[in-house]
Amino acid sequence: MAYVDWEFAKTTGRALVPAGPVVSPAEAKAEVAAIRAAARSARGPVAETARLHTPPDAPDALVVDRATWISLNVDSMAALLEPAVEALVQRRGTAPGPAAQAVGGKVTGAESGALLAFMASKVLGQYDLAPDGTPSLLLVAPNLMATARELAVDPADFRTWVCMHEETHRVQFTANPWLREHVIAQARHLAVDLAPDQERMHEIVSRITERLPELFSEGSTGVAELFTTPEQRDQLARLTAVMSLLEGHADVVMDDVGPAHIPTVAAIRAKFTTRRKGAGSADRLLRRLLGLEAKMRQYHDGAVFVRAVQEKVGVDGFNAVWTSPETLPQPQEIADPLAWVRRVHA
Repeated sequence: MAYVDWEFAKTTGRALVPAGPVVSPAEAKAEVAAIRAAARSARGPVAETARLHTPPDAPDALVVDRATWISLNVDSMAALLEPAVEALVQRRGTAPGPAAQAVGGKVTGAESGALLAFMASKVLGQYDLAPDGTPSLLLVAPNLMATARELAVDPADFRTWVCMHEETHRVQFTANPWLREHVIAQARHLAVDLAPDQERMHEIVSRITERLPELFSEGSTGVAELFTTPEQRDQLARLTAVMSLLEGHADVVMDDVGPAHIPTVAAIRAKFTTRRKGAGSADRLLRRLLGLEAKMRQYHDGAVFVRAVQEKVGVDGFNAVWTSPETLPQPQEIADPLAWVRRVHA
């Protein structure tokens, strides 16, 4: 019996996710076709700008609704986290009985589904690494439509701009096959290491209660900072540095491609940067609690790193970052790009 009821997570997520924009069947069909066309057209410009190439036999992007995005991400989450769940059970020494497992599985499944429901109304696209499965490029049609309307930007330019970002993520991994396994392995190792035993869980709950106001403060990395050791924070910082690289590089490529292919790219970037800060106070507080504001900083910090390195050694010199795990930036190098240049290009 699973310790997390992943099917219940899917059911919960689909039940809780807000409805997308109201459109006619004809409008929906046209939007899906337009997104698919934009995704296909992004390959060439991204490859030329990044000087990385997605294999020609790579499948087309999957254009999905919010419910499908939730289902696919539940599957990926299950594949990623099951080793951590098993490690936690082994630490406890004895497995809970069937009844306790069933109740606990429903609770954790509901929590996972609720989190993904929140995310599903916001994410525009994703390169799903699919641990133990087949990676895929996902584009969430209702969110692309809703966001273009919200920002009052040209819909065609906006969907093209987003597809440039997500195609960059795909080429990062498909042009450098070792990277996917490296990121998955690091994330799994960290998840297993972070799985708390029962005594540690009591301590975490107590600390969350005592320090809840801090979790909503500027600079907070979310609840994770309350239950990590210095060694775990170091591991987390290393993985965060890689994620900053990936997100920053995708932002740089999408903006560099933009002027030649997207007439309104400057206006889209300005409006989208404002959107990333969160619409209302409740949304910003939830983002901060979940650590999502820290993720937003990854885009900025990573883009600064990429541009500084490219200015110093060019795009080809920057692309040495994709050589091996040893050439990925260290946490301190994200804030000091020239330190990475000295270490890698010495």
